[in-house]
Amino acid sequence: MSPMATTRLFRCLMTACLAASGAATAAPAVPAWSLLPQPAKANPAASGAVEIADGAVVAVLGADHEPVQSIAKRFVQHVADTNGLHLRVATTAATQASITFEVNPAADIADESGYRITVDNGSIRVTARTPRGAFYGSATLLQLLTPNGWAHGAPVKVANGVIDDHPRFAWRALLLDSGRHFQSVADIKKLIDWMSLNKLNVLLWHVTEDQGWRLEIPKYPELTRIGACRQAVGLDSELTGGADQSYCGYYTEADAREIVRYAAERYVDVVPEFDLPGHSQAAIAAYPWLGVTGKRPAVWTDWGVSPWLLNPNDKTLQFVDDVLDEMMALFPSRYISIGGDEADKQQWNASPDVRAQMQKLKLANMDQLQSWFMSQVAAHLIQHGRTPVGWDDELAEGATLPTSQVVMSWHGDHNERVALTALKQGHDVVMTPQESLYFDHYQSNLPDEWAGPSPIATLRDAYDTIVIPKGATAAQAQHVIGVQAGLWTEQMRTFAHDQHAVFPRAAALAELGWSPASARDWNSFVQRMPAQLARYRALGIGYADSAFAPAFNVTTAATGAFHVTLSNQAGFGTLRYTTDGSDPTNQSTAYSQPLTLPANTTLRVAAFSADGFELAASRTQVLDQTTLLSRDGSALATCSKQPPSRIEGSKSAQDDNPRYAVDIGNACWLWPQASIGGTTHVAITAERLTWRFGDEAKDAVVRHATDAADEFEIHADSCTGPLLARLPLGSAGQAKGQLHLEGKVATPVGAGVRTLCIFATGDPRDGQWALARMAFSK
Repeated sequence: MSPMATTRLFRCLMTACLAASGAATAAPAVPAWSLLPQPAKANPAASGAVEIADGAVVAVLGADHEPVQSIAKRFVQHVADTNGLHLRVATTAATQASITFEVNPAADIADESGYRITVDNGSIRVTARTPRGAFYGSATLLQLLTPNGWAHGAPVKVANGVIDDHPRFAWRALLLDSGRHFQSVADIKKLIDWMSLNKLNVLLWHVTEDQGWRLEIPKYPELTRIGACRQAVGLDSELTGGADQSYCGYYTEADAREIVRYAAERYVDVVPEFDLPGHSQAAIAAYPWLGVTGKRPAVWTDWGVSPWLLNPNDKTLQFVDDVLDEMMALFPSRYISIGGDEADKQQWNASPDVRAQMQKLKLANMDQLQSWFMSQVAAHLIQHGRTPVGWDDELAEGATLPTSQVVMSWHGDHNERVALTALKQGHDVVMTPQESLYFDHYQSNLPDEWAGPSPIATLRDAYDTIVIPKGATAAQAQHVIGVQAGLWTEQMRTFAHDQHAVFPRAAALAELGWSPASARDWNSFVQRMPAQLARYRALGIGYADSAFAPAFNVTTAATGAFHVTLSNQAGFGTLRYTTDGSDPTNQSTAYSQPLTLPANTTLRVAAFSADGFELAASRTQVLDQTTLLSRDGSALATCSKQPPSRIEGSKSAQDDNPRYAVDIGNACWLWPQASIGGTTHVAITAERLTWRFGDEAKDAVVRHATDAADEFEIHADSCTGPLLARLPLGSAGQAKGQLHLEGKVATPVGAGVRTLCIFATGDPRDGQWALARMAFSK
């Protein structure tokens, strides 16, 4: 959700956002079930309903009374937090209970995580074989009490029927990267709570990185004394209060135990990740003997792939075993992740000792040496009754992994060929393709979209993820144990950004992991999203509205008017608009065909569902003489034709951090089909960003200025075509924050359209230029 949208969207909290204007649309007498993820079997009755009102009694029956009582109490709290009903948990068996939870180990329920909900005869009954199943039943029951159109504090009618449900996959995970940017214990607890309500059950916790070691290991205190802090470079200084204040953070043993305890109560398994042998620069900064050069690097301040690998010798293996022993004491999970990804072996190749070790072991190359090293690490876990988990990189390079190791497959290209290789070798596999399930990737091309790497990963992309690789046999498909989204936090500096990235794509992930393949249906999914978004909003989740937000396509019309076409990414909801600058409501004019509007119009558009729920906050398009002569930087193409990344700029005193579309290492943009005939002046707003892009430096494009000073150049037709304008940077090029450059168009621009090439001269590694906006004038 963009900052400009936040106030308006949360204004509706107390009325469940039935309508942006505050006038609630009448709901049907018995609303249809709106459940997400879709249950395995849901059979609403043709008639009849149970009404749940304020003060209704919730009772707990059967086995495992204490944990189920806790589940019931949390359910009651979540009901109060969402729709405002205050239910009461009975302290003794209640004959007049409106809702009962019962655990019966002998119940005819399909799975230990399964449950049955029966709605009839004036009551709702949740039955399960285990407390875990009862918990998931409570999550579904919460949704039954918050259907489409629910009103805060009002009684809810739940249609009679039966739900028999259980998960498709055992592993339904979110990876949280606490290495690049650190989250508080309180925020991690919120994330776990929200995960559990989406029936996600694994938090893969990435706590070791080049940019920070985040877990206290008492035997090796320097890991957190030195490795948990880095220089506050770039926007990190906004978090620390200045470049002279280090960016630091780690979790004590007590913190880790508390997070594990909290997650276990919500049936979330915390799986720690100790990434090896790469992503280890912070550890080597703490203990230089862990590396192969003998030198002490700084804790890394760049993003990307660092060349600092652990030395694959006996001393390092003892260190790894010691750390794993402490992790096993803190984390009771059956699984421990040991990474194995993105190991740049240039230091290994340059080390005589490492090459000698490779030859002594009779290995053919450094990939085989990494496989040997990881096998030693995995063996230690297996000896202690744990199951190693790791990434698919070595399989992608043709090496092998211990058969017992679970493979997280993030290379989703070429029809999931690496995942298929893992399945053929007998591994259990977790599908986590970066193309659709890396939630740090940005979600739209809207001007206000938040920062994230490319390529775009939309809500629809997440929902359409292939979870069984093409070509897998039925037997191999049984080894796909689940799905996982990744929240890598290079650009996720705040918990608000984490929320925007995870939600609502977590709803798509939930349906991938829980619902039967036969239940997957995009149209059904988006129909169920309004109720889910209302729940998110009531819980205080700052989700992204990118999938539903309006996009504008503006062209010229006759007599100085404008032709405007509206759309949204999901193709769902009704776009409603105003032309007087006021906020649209669910009563505003519905868009049905392209608009023709006069100059000096302020067009505002928002998206609504059929019941009046505001799916996306309003966006604004001003139509005046500058509209077609200007472009936001995010609307320009890259000269490389590669999708840009979205990067934040520096916060100003008046505004939030701007966001730019940037081709990292290549400060060059294209404006195709620009209609700028007769213009005489041009203005550019841009910012020079701190270079933090690590190994991408090798691909940087350096352009030399005509004069000594760097400048922005604008060319027609191609990047070597006629020079239209030159805007020297001078001393302003070193300024912090956005700068504004103006200049004359040197070459007269005739009528018609031209493709423009805009680029900054200089070396991007000295500062990556980002273009906020450019505008021509007459």
